[in-house]
Amino acid sequence: MSSISRPQSGGEQGLRYGLRDGACQAVTQGSGEQYLSAFALLLQASPFQLSLLSALPQLVGTVAQILSVKVLQWYPNRKALISVGTVGQALTWIPIVLLPLLLPQWGPWLVVGGAAAYFACAQFTAPAWNSLVADWLGQHERGAYFARRTKIIAGLSFFALCGAGWILSLWQHSGAAWWGFALIFALAGGARILSVLALSPVHEMHPTAHQEAQQGFFGFFRLGATKDFRRFLVFSGLMHASVLIAGPFFVLYLLQDIHLSYIGYGGWLATGLLGQLLAVQAWGHFGDRFGNKALLSITGFTVPFLPMLYLVSTHLGFLLIVNFLGGVIWAGLGLGLQNYVFDSVRPADRAKAIALSSTVNAIGWSMGALVGSWLVEHLPARIEWGGVVLQPASNLPFVFFLSGVLRLLVSCSLLGSFREARQVELPPRRQLLWELPIVKPVAQFVTWTLPKLNR
Repeated sequence: MSSISRPQSGGEQGLRYGLRDGACQAVTQGSGEQYLSAFALLLQASPFQLSLLSALPQLVGTVAQILSVKVLQWYPNRKALISVGTVGQALTWIPIVLLPLLLPQWGPWLVVGGAAAYFACAQFTAPAWNSLVADWLGQHERGAYFARRTKIIAGLSFFALCGAGWILSLWQHSGAAWWGFALIFALAGGARILSVLALSPVHEMHPTAHQEAQQGFFGFFRLGATKDFRRFLVFSGLMHASVLIAGPFFVLYLLQDIHLSYIGYGGWLATGLLGQLLAVQAWGHFGDRFGNKALLSITGFTVPFLPMLYLVSTHLGFLLIVNFLGGVIWAGLGLGLQNYVFDSVRPADRAKAIALSSTVNAIGWSMGALVGSWLVEHLPARIEWGGVVLQPASNLPFVFFLSGVLRLLVSCSLLGSFREARQVELPPRRQLLWELPIVKPVAQFVTWTLPKLNR
């Protein structure tokens, strides 16, 4: 006997689109974005050009976000803005692949320019996309929903990364590696087209009710933003600066200094996504229950130690474990940074707050990348102190270590300067530790296993 299913509401349909868009974005990230640095390195990019590949797209993307918020004020059709930006993302893969082939002497610079155009289109959609989806979610549902979306992205990106690494390895020693990159970048562009198709049946709910407040950015920062939100922005910007001192140069260290294959590099990237996949749902529930400030505090004091570990060993198994732990921790830190913005401002200011947060992060991102490129050029590759000699494969592990020290200083000095933005549970610190991803399931497994072993 057949039954008639009730039609989906606009909110349900939109949230379903958000998950499908995440699936398409996962393929784009795994087969495209994550390999842009490797493509630039194939074209003989210098450390400075690799730092620009990280810094310039973020700055250009920030301008695009600000422009997007301005456009929203007089053209509040968020669906149309998202579609335009997403199609632009898909099309920019064409010059990224073709122009370096036609003008190889300018190859790294053309990749930097193409990446800037790509991320400009991506960031142009961000305020409208986040504002649209957040309107369909209650304040205690965001963590679980975005954790679920991030879990989808991490899972599919894992397979896309491994598949792309395998494809690249087929051409790695044949002198025709460009064809491997052309294939995986074509897959990345096709995934963005599928995302536009997923958006087409979605209807925006009450579009006139969502027009952005007419207050300018400076007025919002001075009058609309709370003191806690302004201090959070300082923390977020400086944390991004500290992280990006190391971020652009892992590809250089892994592929050039310790000579990983493309499939080994893809595996290293994939273990980070696997860590995200296993932890992000638990982090989302943790943030919804105990607050995003608690989430930022825990991850903010653990993320500094990750880059320091690259001084310990170059063994692939060890590097995979370190990046897996990095994925676990970054899943929580990324969710906390995103959702704290949602919790801290009025719905009418949400797109503006997202753009402002992205601007601060991009400035920190760019400063960190440029400082990192200077350190790569000037730090020694060998340090001797008190009879102890440290001589890693290059000076990059020393750059990574300094990045960790700066992250720790930022967390120690700024995490106590702002408060939770909403009412949440305030459990004892011991219970918070029990609720941590990975810790809780392991502890539950141990408590379940020990009585059985003692029988």
